[in-house]
Amino acid sequence: MNLVTQLALEVLTTAEPLQKVAAARKAAVCWKNATEFGSFGSQHGLPDRPARPPKPVLTDHRQVPKRKTGSAKGRVALIHALAHIELNAIDLAFDMAVRFAGECQARLGETTDETSGVSAGSMSAGGVAREFISDWIGVGSEEAEHFELLENRLKDLGSFYGAMNAHDGLWQAAVDTKDNWSARLAIVPMVLEARGLDVTLATVAELRDHGDPKTAEILEKIYKDEIRHVETGVKWFTRLCEVDGVKPDGTFKSLVAEFFKGQIKPPFNVEARTQAGLLPHFYRSVAH
Repeated sequence: MNLVTQLALEVLTTAEPLQKVAAARKAAVCWKNATEFGSFGSQHGLPDRPARPPKPVLTDHRQVPKRKTGSAKGRVALIHALAHIELNAIDLAFDMAVRFAGECQARLGETTDETSGVSAGSMSAGGVAREFISDWIGVGSEEAEHFELLENRLKDLGSFYGAMNAHDGLWQAAVDTKDNWSARLAIVPMVLEARGLDVTLATVAELRDHGDPKTAEILEKIYKDEIRHVETGVKWFTRLCEVDGVKPDGTFKSLVAEFFKGQIKPPFNVEARTQAGLLPHFYRSVAH
């Protein structure tokens, strides 16, 4: 079993949330310090769904508590929902790293890095795959930090992750795109995570207005990190489109039409999206 599969499986098969956080952090350190990686083609034992704790109960999104900033109960529901998103995001990042590493090396391993002018294929074996894996393990480690911050905040407020129902929509996007690397990049970072950039600053302002600066500070930290996460998705999506000889914006539009069941709605945080490399011509053409 190669190293990335070993590390990813430890995260994906761990159900208890804080143990999953610990596994993600351990994986980031192990990967950074590794000198032997193995091949990147195997997905041996990779689950379609990650391990989950008995609670929260996963239900229809209409049965999830309303997220509001104006009441203590509503803020707890908001934080709980965000913690659930971040727990899913840990698994999404590690699933991305392992599920598509072999395809990354096969399709991009002989392309040229435009900034260095060095053929990726001339790097030590698996160089482009190691770059891809490093990016997504790094994302997963930061998502683990986000979950822990939110879980600690829930405890501060007398609650805990699992105290409320949650929905499974985010992981369903992973199931729908498990066999299509381009679609996974388009839907998860470039649609779902980008949506977080659109709404977070307004939520931060509301939290401050309602006397909750501590939660606001956590969301501001998450917001800054998520810009980089969307940027990582755009980076790999664009590189993949370049090697396939297709236009990124047109490809994005067709993948959203095929794989995204919801609607992409304004208002958009154009500044944050642009900072992440997600330019308006990508998403305005698919907005409703």
